[in-house]
Amino acid sequence: MAVSTYRGDITLPPEVSAEIMQKMQLESAVMTLAQQIELPGRGATINVITGDPSAAWVGETDAKPVSNPTLDTKVMQAYKLAVIVPFSNEFRRDVAALYDAIVARLPRALARKFDETVLVGTAPGTNFDVFTACTQQSMTTDAYGALVGADGDIATNGGIMNGIALSPQGKSVLLSAVDGDQRPLFINNVSENAIPMVLGSKVQLTRGAYKNGTPKLVGVAGDWSQAMWGSVEGVTIGYSSDATLDDGNGGTINLFQRNMFAVRAEIEVGFRADTKCFNQLTV
Repeated sequence: MAVSTYRGDITLPPEVSAEIMQKMQLESAVMTLAQQIELPGRGATINVITGDPSAAWVGETDAKPVSNPTLDTKVMQAYKLAVIVPFSNEFRRDVAALYDAIVARLPRALARKFDETVLVGTAPGTNFDVFTACTQQSMTTDAYGALVGADGDIATNGGIMNGIALSPQGKSVLLSAVDGDQRPLFINNVSENAIPMVLGSKVQLTRGAYKNGTPKLVGVAGDWSQAMWGSVEGVTIGYSSDATLDDGNGGTINLFQRNMFAVRAEIEVGFRADTKCFNQLTV
């Protein structure tokens, strides 16, 4: 929802803001797997190594070889991600536990949208990377072969597969994979309550890694040391009881007139990656 007028924001104590940001990071597979950097409000220029220096054998008095790494730069820009939820004063009073639960879920909503954008969505701007144009590996008939194929393609492009952002639908595919004797290939390797590993790669489950279509997108495997994210201030929460909200359907909600209030959660966040070092998993 968009806001046409908004007043009455509050500043949360630092420990509360930190807890909210921590909740978002725990819910986001991308934030868990990728590297975090400091991101100022004006953005940041990131140096990217595109070629490593090379060593060579030399004789005792021979001249030592000179080899310079090749570098490139990328600009990481912060884009704003936000959600507003309106409540009635009576709802907060009469269903306090449910109200608290909904507000606690707002960082989760931001995390899911962030993952969905990076993994299967459309970039909010030119200085934000997404994986929708990456090489695809189909797990429809051979889930194990698809993961090995992803590992090989990532290696060919100079990366090492070390992480998989996987949707619940992708998890089902892995758990259904069997060998020639119908024995599960990945049993006990995918779990929400452990540190799951598949082919030596850490797996993070996220609903944001799924997109229905032909084919269906169910996950992204890659070298997550080649991916970085940053936020300007972390997640911020605002409250207002006298705003006028655009309900997204051509109407407005006057909170004061309706005896309501609204809670807003937002974050300014950026993401950059060497997308050649990532593969999408499909079914």
